[in-house]
Amino acid sequence: MANGGPVEHGFPHLETVRAAVTALYKRLSYDTVHAFETSVAPVDVAFCDQDDLYLGAQRVARELVRHYRLPEARMIVSFREMPHAASVELAAGPEYFIELNDRFRTHRRDIGAALAHEVMHVYLHRLGLAFPGTRDNEILTDTATTYLGAGWLLLDAYREDAASSQKLGYLTPEEFGYVLAKRSLAFGEAPETWFTSAQAYTAYTKGLARARADEQRPPLTAAGWAGRRRYAKDRREARESGVGAVAPGGAYAFSTEGSALRVTFPCPTCHQRIRVPVRGRVRARCALCHTVMDCDT
Repeated sequence: MANGGPVEHGFPHLETVRAAVTALYKRLSYDTVHAFETSVAPVDVAFCDQDDLYLGAQRVARELVRHYRLPEARMIVSFREMPHAASVELAAGPEYFIELNDRFRTHRRDIGAALAHEVMHVYLHRLGLAFPGTRDNEILTDTATTYLGAGWLLLDAYREDAASSQKLGYLTPEEFGYVLAKRSLAFGEAPETWFTSAQAYTAYTKGLARARADEQRPPLTAAGWAGRRRYAKDRREARESGVGAVAPGGAYAFSTEGSALRVTFPCPTCHQRIRVPVRGRVRARCALCHTVMDCDT
């Protein structure tokens, strides 16, 4: 939790974020991911200063348990002084103890954001889905929270001005915006209408631009002129040398099988790598997230 300190910006964790989206689709399946097509509604997690602190926190926790479809999980919420925003004890259940930073006693509108992350820890724990290392596992948790419909709360908790700052989670604001934009493109939502933080809206627009750029990389037909020209050059060199070539950043890679040239590239939705023959215009379908792509290979 950045509390008055510097807030990291940009996309330093993007590859881990993309790996987390892929892992979600692999572990949950397309049908289960799309069972979360409706995000947590602002009215269901609203928390004002007049609400009783403990009863209100329990109410929001129950709403998040319902959203994540954890009917046999009960969250016991308490508050104490701690360096982090929150923590959860991952036991066998059905009761899980969540501790929130004392700061939330007076910043109650962000309690839903902190609980969204901690309840997702329980969800992933029950799934048996984790990344090695604390940092990557927390990025997975932030990504899953956002992609499955509750992470807009974490982005909306980001506020920054010349005198103060606040940010929850391990992702940067722009990375939260990126994952939220990925979700909005996949599910047809418009989360920008839910933001109360102007800085959150700005971060979302930057993330949206990055997410749309994923849909405009060759060999997809939506790629721009410069990308298409670079792709044609790399394809020609791969054909002439007979050796596979990899584009900068892993946007695509060529390989040969006998005399046949193939190209692999990440799905713009779930980032699972797709492999198709190089033979002009083709339509590719991602087996993981069912996205259909028009390609010019």
